[in-house]
Amino acid sequence: MEKKPKEARTPLTGFASINEDLVQNILKRTPASSFASAACVCKSWNQTCNQILSKPKLASAFSLNPDQKVASQEVVNKVLSEPIRPQFAIANVIGSGVDLSETFNFLAAKLGSKTPIIVSCANGIIGRDAVTDEHQEVMLEDFWADAASKNSGFGVLLTVGFFPGLQVEAIPLLRPRKAASRMALVDKFVMDIRNYAANVSGSTSPALVIMFGGEKAEQKPVMEKLDHAMSRETFIAGDERAQFLYKSGIESRNVHGSGTEYISDAVVLLFARDRHRASDVGEIQFHSALSSGVSTVGPRYKVVSVKEIQPETDLTTCLKARREGGQEILGGQRIIDDINNELVNKTELFIGVSKQRQCVIGSENPKLLRSLAFHEVKGFSSLRHGLLVNRGDGEHLLVSGDGIGSGDYFHFYHSDPKAAVSSCSNVSKNFRNLKLDWSSSQLHAGGVGSKEVVGGLVFSCWGRGQSFFGHSNVDSSPFLDNFPGIPMAGIFCYGEVGRGFTMLNADDHEDQEEQTSCCCLHVYSTIYVLVSYTPAPLKH
Repeated sequence: MEKKPKEARTPLTGFASINEDLVQNILKRTPASSFASAACVCKSWNQTCNQILSKPKLASAFSLNPDQKVASQEVVNKVLSEPIRPQFAIANVIGSGVDLSETFNFLAAKLGSKTPIIVSCANGIIGRDAVTDEHQEVMLEDFWADAASKNSGFGVLLTVGFFPGLQVEAIPLLRPRKAASRMALVDKFVMDIRNYAANVSGSTSPALVIMFGGEKAEQKPVMEKLDHAMSRETFIAGDERAQFLYKSGIESRNVHGSGTEYISDAVVLLFARDRHRASDVGEIQFHSALSSGVSTVGPRYKVVSVKEIQPETDLTTCLKARREGGQEILGGQRIIDDINNELVNKTELFIGVSKQRQCVIGSENPKLLRSLAFHEVKGFSSLRHGLLVNRGDGEHLLVSGDGIGSGDYFHFYHSDPKAAVSSCSNVSKNFRNLKLDWSSSQLHAGGVGSKEVVGGLVFSCWGRGQSFFGHSNVDSSPFLDNFPGIPMAGIFCYGEVGRGFTMLNADDHEDQEEQTSCCCLHVYSTIYVLVSYTPAPLKH
């Protein structure tokens, strides 16, 4: 039987002739919208696109365009200029009289209905310009000074991320508009967090919590409960006081707004490890540090008496105290005069109160917590019939907030740029040592399972920045010095949330109890969160 001659193969031309590696290199550089279209071309391209999308990514950019719509479009274009599967989004806005809902609705339309989103007002933003790619720390007051008028300035920082092996969700702390017991809602808030983490990971403690507290809500009791409920491995970072809007991936959680019976006192973005993650998915890790910008001054005091009052502004505590080991009861003016005599320059003063309190959630057994809480010193005054009067002998020390008890001990702290520079340097050294450890481990492992740096997040006090240090980018320096090419996003906060972080400039004069006490709400500090990824071992 005569064999048929073999048909000549048609030579591969165009994209069909490109090998898989080259296709991947081309596709991973295409904008997100074009990338989605490319995934539909053929089966092999779809598989390549899925491989690209399976890798962790953090994308961030800011715009200072005074037109809010244009600025929002610029940052979206930048963060979506490369392929990414948006798992969460955080937008931080600066400006006067800004309409958060406009940015919020724009992002929700662009990023999809299932993507958790938080949009907040900040006192400054840290990151790279969407147009120039220049790194900047932009403070609100400096931004206003450069703008033609305070009403024309606008800025927005957008951060979008995908962390494989984790699930992410936004969970609110809700308060009924006709609130009967707010503490009961705090318990529900904590249980919602624990239940979500347990369903996803099998553990009631998530890996990371990013928190935004309400502008007028008191977060100290909230953080005490969270500190009680979470394992020591859970990091919490964020902004204590901010205007915000949020959207959960689960629609039933979106029960806030003017037309509902609830007000949002806080919202958290939870990152929980997925116990059902595929075997070829690596591990995301969070590494943290805290740079403190305060130092102790003066002796230790013991509270003798306290009275909480509610003047026209914030809740205030009036107290009297005596020096540790002393018997004389000291008034507010006497105490402040003694402290000011020890300071070379007049700075902001705080007291750091060491507390031991029983904490309980729901019907669980109470637990003794040791904490360090900062309260801003407002001055001194006299108290007559429960009211503050400006005249008198200054017999009471006035501090912000409540929760101070008779018998508590406290130290005075003052804002200190030198301490802040020193602790920033310590953070940088710690990150440098971390890099060396990773390099050493990779060398011994022959490059298998080498760790990749995904990005970094920064939450810094609004009192820091260029005016505090005398030059720019000090708070950014630990990341810029050690990981100059990584995506990095940060804000200047109205109160820094940081739980699970070690203070890197503990004062030698601090009491041992204060050094070991947990502090979740800080002053003049900067919180750093570094995100790394270890790929799964290759299958043979």
